[in-house]
Formats: sequence, structure tokens, C-alpha cells
Amino acid sequence: MVLLSRKADYALLILSYLNQRKTGGNAREVAAQFGLSRPFVANILKDLCHAGYVTSHRGVKGGYALSKPPGEITLAELLETMEDGFQLTMCTSPETDAEPCMLVGNCPIQSPMGEIYRRIMDVLRGVTLDEVLSPGALKHMGSAPLPMIVEAASTCCGSAAEPVAALA
Repeated sequence: MVLLSRKADYALLILSYLNQRKTGGNAREVAAQFGLSRPFVANILKDLCHAGYVTSHRGVKGGYALSKPPGEITLAELLETMEDGFQLTMCTSPETDAEPCMLVGNCPIQSPMGEIYRRIMDVLRGVTLDEVLSPGALKHMGSAPLPMIVEAASTCCGSAAEPVAALA
């Protein structure tokens, strides 16, 4: 099971790249750095720009740069933006376009899964992009039982929209 979609995973890579280069970068450079599709990188940069995480600059020396300090961006906020509403299972988000589960209202694990989702989001709200991008910054979190919670969640109800890449 994987929690991050390719889009969210690549958004983190792009933000990392821009964070390392205070003058910014462009889609071609980012795509070349990570061996990614330039159109896909450009699309993610556009989304990051619309969400206010990066700013764009036109012209010969144009490109993108971070518009907020990484310490002001939480992982929860970024995932919710990039995933169009990050969710653990289909029943943990009231704003889903998918067909409702046949067991809604009669599911013995819907409430516990909602609580697990709330706890995961609480952890993600407490992690800033600065911590993700700074080696060793997450050591203060200790060995929280989050991996066990996530593994348990994967065996229930079905997961959110086709995840592709994991957060290491």
C-alpha cells in the first residue's frame, strides 16, 4: 500500500529542488534532474503556483521559486492540495465523488477508520515541509506507531484514489 500519489510525490521533489535553489528553477531543469516528464512537471508546477506554494516569473530567466518559507507549509496542507482532498479510505472523506460504500451506516470499522484518519492528519499537520527537506529534522518525532496504523488501514475498506509512490 502506498499513501502518496505520483503527483504528490513529485510535488515534494519539485519543492525540494526549488528549496535548494534560492533563485528557483524551471520545469525543464526539474524534469532533467529527476528523469521525469517535462509536461507532468509543468502541470504540477502550475498546480503549486495556483495553490500559492510557488511563484512564476516570465522571461528569459523565468521559472519558479518558493513563495512561502518551507516552515510555513505543512505536509497535510500540501497533500490535501495535491490530492484534491487527501483521504485514507473512501468513507473518511465526506467530499468524495466515488460511489458510496455499500456498508455505510452498517460498517463496524467506519468509525475507527475515521479516527485513524484523524490521527494521521494530526501528525501530518505537525510536520512542515522544512522538516521533510532537512535531513534528520524528523528525528524528534521518535518512533510513533504510525506505520502500524497505516498498514492496518490498508487492509480495510479500500484506499484513496490510485496511489503510486510512497513517502519514505
